[in-house]
Amino acid sequence: MSRRPPPTPPHPGLERRPNGPFGWLEAALLHDGWLAEVGPHAAAVLVLLAVAADQRGASFFSRNRMATALGMTRHEVDQALAKLVDAELVALRPWRRGGCDGVWQLLPSPPRRSAERSRRTLSAGEVLKNLGFTAPEP
Repeated sequence: MSRRPPPTPPHPGLERRPNGPFGWLEAALLHDGWLAEVGPHAAAVLVLLAVAADQRGASFFSRNRMATALGMTRHEVDQALAKLVDAELVALRPWRRGGCDGVWQLLPSPPRRSAERSRRTLSAGEVLKNLGFTAPEP
């Protein structure tokens, strides 16, 4: 069985090549469903951390700086980071005990715990929260 050649991109003469330091994200984030699980705000924060990361996957952006760079509120960034930490996709070493900013580290995509996650029943509120929606403040 022969393999088909890969499709030609729309602009083959404009092939992207790294120019200086660059970061990358694992394909497992997409294929294992992590991006869908953490939602669009967390995916945006993850991209920012990956682009800003050094060769060890470490970044030093503050939450306020992330919010400004992404056009998000600080609350949205806080929620996104909480999802990324809960999913074990990033870790934080605070600058000081109890601090909320410090060194953010991109972690290897953890193996999926598919049985554990797929058997769990979520309420409609939990599903909306996982997608980044929050209840309006009174």
